[in-house]
Amino acid sequence: MNIILLPNILSVSRCVLALPMGYFIVQGAWLYASIILWIAIATDIADGQLARYLSSQSNLGSVLDHGSDAIFVTIMLAALVYHELVPIVLPVLIPIAFLQYMLDSKALAGKSLRTSILGRHNGICYFILGGFPIMQHALKIYPIEASTIFWVGWGLLLSTIVSMVDRLLSLLRGVNK
Repeated sequence: MNIILLPNILSVSRCVLALPMGYFIVQGAWLYASIILWIAIATDIADGQLARYLSSQSNLGSVLDHGSDAIFVTIMLAALVYHELVPIVLPVLIPIAFLQYMLDSKALAGKSLRTSILGRHNGICYFILGGFPIMQHALKIYPIEASTIFWVGWGLLLSTIVSMVDRLLSLLRGVNK
């Protein structure tokens, strides 16, 4: 295996992990879901650091990284909808937000992804929002009520909409110049 490809393999591994994650959540196999969650987090941290260390950063790698994150958190949060822990609209909106992010960055034309601070924080918060109920159930410790997690999900949904509107306005301002 070419060591330069390893960061991209780590990124794509989150796509592979997404379906078992969804299955384990729906089945209530919280320990297995928590293990997959930690593997996904580790690969998300490692892929970028490894790409920088190997000087193998690329636009494709960036799209694979962010796209894999979008797929993973969408399926994780959609499975949590089954347990009524996340608003159903959030996992519907995440792939739309990612598609907008990719298209307005012109990533398909080989351009770099244009990140935003809010979008970056939203991406991290998707993992956190899904991680809390998974870990609470796995550890059987419930410091945060399910209704609180649900309402935080609504806040993250609103933040995602704000991020999408901000990206759209930035794009329109760029077009009008």
